[in-house]
Formats: sequence, C-alpha cells, structure tokens
Amino acid sequence: MKFEPKEDIKRIIIVCIAAVIMALNIKSFVRTGGLYPGGATGLALLIQRAGDLFFHVTVPYTVVNVALNAVPVYIGFRYIGKKFTLYSCLMIVLTSVLTDMLPGYAITYDTLLISIFGGLINGVVISLCLLMNATTGGTDFIAIFLSDRKGIDSWNIVLGLNVVILGAAGILFGWDKALYSIIFQYTSTQTLHVLYKKYQQETLFVVTNHAEEICDAISRATNHGATIIEGQGAYKEQERKIVYSVVSGAESKRVLRLIREADPKAFINLMKTEQVAGRFYQKPNE
Repeated sequence: MKFEPKEDIKRIIIVCIAAVIMALNIKSFVRTGGLYPGGATGLALLIQRAGDLFFHVTVPYTVVNVALNAVPVYIGFRYIGKKFTLYSCLMIVLTSVLTDMLPGYAITYDTLLISIFGGLINGVVISLCLLMNATTGGTDFIAIFLSDRKGIDSWNIVLGLNVVILGAAGILFGWDKALYSIIFQYTSTQTLHVLYKKYQQETLFVVTNHAEEICDAISRATNHGATIIEGQGAYKEQERKIVYSVVSGAESKRVLRLIREADPKAFINLMKTEQVAGRFYQKPNE
C-alpha cells in the first residue's frame, strides 16, 4: 500500500468535503422528509426510528452506521483494496459523527422536492467519493465487488436490494414515505450513472489510415487491446483499416482525443456497450 503525499492529501480533503455534504443532506433533506434512502444509511435510520417508536430508545447514528458497515468494510479489505477501504472508513466515520453533531435546517417540507434534490445530492456525493477511489460505505462496497467480479455496472442490482429495505420501512412506518424513498434512491442511482462511468463500456470503430498508431494510443492510455480489420471504402474503393476496441466509459473522452491526435481525419463511431464477455481489463482499486 503506497502513499503519495500530494495525491493523498487531495483525496482526504475531498472525502472530508463529501462527508460534510452527505451529513447535511441526511439532516436537511432525508430526516426532514422522513425518508429511508437505502443502503447502510437507510437501514441505520430505519433502526433508529424503530428504536424510538417501539422501544423508546435513541441509538446514536454513529453506532448503528459503523456497526452496519463492519461486514462491507471486511469485503473491501479482503477483495477490493486496502487503501480504497481506508478512505472509505474515513468517509463512513466522519459522515456518521457529523450526522450526530451538525444541526439540521429544513430547506423545504415538500416531500417530492426533498426526494428529487436529496437524491441528486446523494448521487453527486457517491460519485465524488468513487472518483477519489473511495466510497460512502454499505451497499457501495457490494456494488463495486460485483462490478469487479462480473465486469458489469451493478448499481441497478443494488437499487433492487435497497427496494427490499424500503419495503420494510413501508410495512413499519407507512407506504407514502417508502415510495418517496424509492424516488430518492432512483434519482441517486441515475445521477451516479451519469457522473461515474468506470463500469460502463463503450465500443470504438475507427476508420483510419493510421491503424497501428491508434492501437498504440489506445493501449498506452487504457491498457486495452484492439483489433485491426481490413476494409474498403465504398465510394472511392480505396483500402481502409478499421480499429475495433472496447474501453471504459470513464476513459472514452481521453481515447477520442488521442485518436484525433494520431489521425485528425479518422472516422470514429462510439457506441454504448450493453455487456462484455471475456477478458476486459479494469484498473484495480488500491
């Protein structure tokens, strides 16, 4: 586990900012709307409210959230990456403590607005952590574990798991808040899909006269291979080569820039890939 002072200080600062935003979102949106946002956060709030309502015991959010993250943190250390998990632990603990300490300000009491904008903020915070090679904890660890193992974007699977938690909330505390919570979670997941594309794949077809240079550029930038296909232009009947490759959605903009540098006249077709079977390189988490 190698530490790089400049990069690690930057990551710590951004993770701390993300923790503050997450805690404020929980206090100002989630609790004001009486929502259960899924994952460890939603389950912790569910346990807290059940303790207050049925047993008249107020359990600190920090205690519940840290306990719920024990197994996901073990999965992170064991299967994902030690450095990744350490930054995630910082996010989990800091968010938990700040949620107990910071005062809550009700920006609006409209539950629909709370569900939409609270979900947007939640998705932005999760994306910010993931871009810094960390996570907010809970089901995020499970999503990354499944994505690394299966090579697919598994956030929708986690959305399905969260619906189970929301179903329990609906049975215990009423279906209106549970249904609004599903809107919150769906908004958060869709925001995450837009901002974080590591586990989304895109297919490249590049018609060019500089196939070897483009293949080298793709390999250097992404560590992905490429296939050169012989072709012929239909209009002028001139020989052309087609470079075929699949890259991560997070890498596609950089790859397009490098292709343009290698051949400004290249014709590029970039398509969203539903699923890849076989060996597809994913940069491992630290």
